[in-house]
Amino acid sequence: MEPLLSVQNLKTYFYTDHGVVRSVDGVSFTVNEGETLGIVGESGSGKSVTALSILQLLPPRKGKIVDGNVLFKNVDLTKLNDKKMRRIRGNDIAMIFQEPMTSLNPSYTIGNQIGEVLRLHLKLSRKEAEKRSIELLKQVGISRAEKIVKEYPHRLSGGMRQRVVIAMALACNPKLIIADEPTTALDVTIQAQILELIQQMKKDSNTSIMMITHDLGVVSEVCDRVIVMYAGQVVEEADVKTIFTSPSHPYTKGLIESIPTLDDEMEWLETIPGSVPLPHEMPSGCKFASRCKFATEECSKEEPELYDIGSGQKSRCFFAKEVNHVITAT
Repeated sequence: MEPLLSVQNLKTYFYTDHGVVRSVDGVSFTVNEGETLGIVGESGSGKSVTALSILQLLPPRKGKIVDGNVLFKNVDLTKLNDKKMRRIRGNDIAMIFQEPMTSLNPSYTIGNQIGEVLRLHLKLSRKEAEKRSIELLKQVGISRAEKIVKEYPHRLSGGMRQRVVIAMALACNPKLIIADEPTTALDVTIQAQILELIQQMKKDSNTSIMMITHDLGVVSEVCDRVIVMYAGQVVEEADVKTIFTSPSHPYTKGLIESIPTLDDEMEWLETIPGSVPLPHEMPSGCKFASRCKFATEECSKEEPELYDIGSGQKSRCFFAKEVNHVITAT
């Protein structure tokens, strides 16, 4: 069966005063129908730029897709003009941004903003759109929906605003929802409610989800498959169980070891030494080599490919199988 979304060798560059920044540098992955794919990595790894590239929302004249294809239902989105992309955004592919206050227009009521999506894509009348907006707000767990549609965003809490953004994403029953850090800046209780809501949404409508996050706890909770990004590249891909039990890339191992647990007593949390290279000063060879305890001279000279190491697991490491053995043994 063909994947719903197929990203092939995507390269997105930004042109700055410091030179060309390879924000996304040859990223490939697929999202199947009804699947939740997690994309994880530190800030600056290229997760959000990958999402913006898929939806053609890059800042004009600064960011540009220079190579690759983005196939959605076998249609290459990189070849579509802006008019055709507007029909897809919100209708077939919706996005939940990480900061709901900046996603909602402070000058318009909640009902106007959800209604605009419905009128634009589904051609509903103003009255029909308001009725459907109330239904959507109830669907995402907002009580007093009839009053909330008349409120402005600043009158709502962060959790309520995020629910409104999810309601907007659900408005046209999209096939794919891209959730970019959907629980950032929310307290733990609200985070759990939002994640439960997203899982229910997937179950009810078989919606595919791309979950972009740096929180591995979220990944373990909601994702079926995971890709790990570092410095604009995919460094590992596997199903969610394999990622946590048998990671094959040292960066993935470092991320997992830095998670605090209740089972083990420890004075210090594990950390990954060093920092991500500056975007305009990427080293030759493996981009993670300077921070990797397994690195050899070869790693600093030659860049590894994304190797298939079996059972659907891929790793951008010359010594992936050896690393996997060391990690599993420890």
